[in-house]
Amino acid sequence: MVHVKSIISVLVSTLSLCASADFTTLPFYPAPSVPAAWPKIPTVPAWAVPSTDRHKPPHSPYRKQCKVKARGPGLDDIPNIIEAARKCNHGGRVILDEEYYAASPADLTFLEDVDLVLSGKITWNNDVQYWQNAGFFIPYQNQTSYWLIGGNNVNIYGGGEISGEGQTFYDAFASNATLLRPILLVIYGARGGSVSNIKLSDGPSWFNLLINSSNFIYDNLHMNAVSLSSNVAKNTDGIDIYRSDNIVFSNSVINNGDDCVSFKPNSTHIIVSNLACNGSHGISVGSLGQYENEIDIVENVYVSNISMSNAQNGARIKVWTGTAAGTSANYNGGDGAGIVRNITYDGMTVNNVDYAIQVTQCYGQSNLTFCAEHPSRMLIQDVLFENFSGTTSGKYKNITTSIVCSAPNLCTNLQADNIDVASPAKYGAGQSQCKNVDTTSLHVNCTASAA
Repeated sequence: MVHVKSIISVLVSTLSLCASADFTTLPFYPAPSVPAAWPKIPTVPAWAVPSTDRHKPPHSPYRKQCKVKARGPGLDDIPNIIEAARKCNHGGRVILDEEYYAASPADLTFLEDVDLVLSGKITWNNDVQYWQNAGFFIPYQNQTSYWLIGGNNVNIYGGGEISGEGQTFYDAFASNATLLRPILLVIYGARGGSVSNIKLSDGPSWFNLLINSSNFIYDNLHMNAVSLSSNVAKNTDGIDIYRSDNIVFSNSVINNGDDCVSFKPNSTHIIVSNLACNGSHGISVGSLGQYENEIDIVENVYVSNISMSNAQNGARIKVWTGTAAGTSANYNGGDGAGIVRNITYDGMTVNNVDYAIQVTQCYGQSNLTFCAEHPSRMLIQDVLFENFSGTTSGKYKNITTSIVCSAPNLCTNLQADNIDVASPAKYGAGQSQCKNVDTTSLHVNCTASAA
C-alpha cells in the first residue's frame, strides 16, 4: 500500500467571504514554507485510510439534521442551502435529496464539523453573462467560481450530482475566449474533510479546485464533460491542487478535455491513485513558473495505478521559460522561479496517448532555441517514472517520450525504469527525445532528435 506522511500543522485559516451577486476577489496568499526532506514512500495517517465512519465528525455526534426543500423549477435554492448550512453547523448534516437550482454565488467557508449529504442534484444557472459579474474571482489564471466550500472537517458525499450546464459556456467560449467560466466546485481554506461518491457533470471550466487547504481527501468521483456541438469542452481540468498540503485523490473516473489532475504551485505531500482518465492532457505537474517574481514549489507527490486513454500525455511536468515572453493558450507567462522535487509516477497504462511521458521547461514556447537563450528558472530534480505500458497515438510518429530541459543543470536525477510503451507498428520501434538531461538513469531509447 502507498503511504502518506503524518499530518503536519495547518497552513491556512478559514476565510469568511460574503456571498452576493457582486464580484468578490479572493486574497492571494503567500506560499507555504518548504517542508523538510521526505522519503519517496512515506507512512499513512489515520485520516487518509478509508473507513465506514470516515464522514462522521470526530469530536461530537450529529446534533442536527437540516433537510433543504427545493423551491421549484427556475427558483434559486442557494439561499436555502446557505441557511441550512448555518443551522446545522458544528456537528450537523445538511440533507440535499431533491432537484435544486442554483442561480447565485454561495459562500460556505464558515463550516465546522458539517456533512453535506447530496443524494439529489444541484444544477447551476448557465447564464453566461450573469457569471461575468458574479461569483468569486480567483486571481490565479483568471478563474471564477460559483461557490466556495471550506472550514474544519467538511465532508461532501451521498451519490448525487452537481451539474454546471457547461454546453452553453463551451459554445460561447468558442467565439469569445475572454469569457469567464466558473469552476464547478472549489474547496477553499479547508482543514480536514472529503469529497466522495459524487458525480460532477458538464463543468464550464475546471471541475475542482482545492486551494489553501490541508488534510483533504477526494474519493470515488465521476466527472464527465463532453461537448454536444463542434465546440470543444476546453480547460475542463479534473482536479487542480493549489497551495495545499497532505492531499489524497483516489478511485475516480475522469472524462474531460484538459489535465486529469494538475499540481499547481505550492502543492505538497500528495497521493493520487487508482484513476481512469480519458480525453485529458495527462496527470500534470504544473504549469509552473508562469508568473514573474513568484516562487513555485511542487514536491513529495506519488502517483500510482493510472489508466490514461485518448490523451495528449500520460505523465507530464510542464514549466515555463525564464522570460515573460512565452505564450500558451490564453495565458502570457514565464520568468517565475522554484523547484519540482521528489515526484514519482509508478504504474500507468496508456492507450492512444501522444506522449507517454513529457517533461518540458519550454512550456509556452515551441522554439527550443528561444528556450536555450532564456533557460527556465524552475529546477526539476528527483523524479521517477516507472512501470509504464501501452501504446501511443502516433501523433509524433515513433516518439513515445519527450524529456526536454532548457539547460543541463536544471534537470537532475531524472529516472525512468520499466517503460514498455510502443508506438504504432507502422512507425517502427519507439524512441525518446532527451535533451539537456543526464540519460544515465533514463532507461528509454534516447535516440530521437529534440531539435
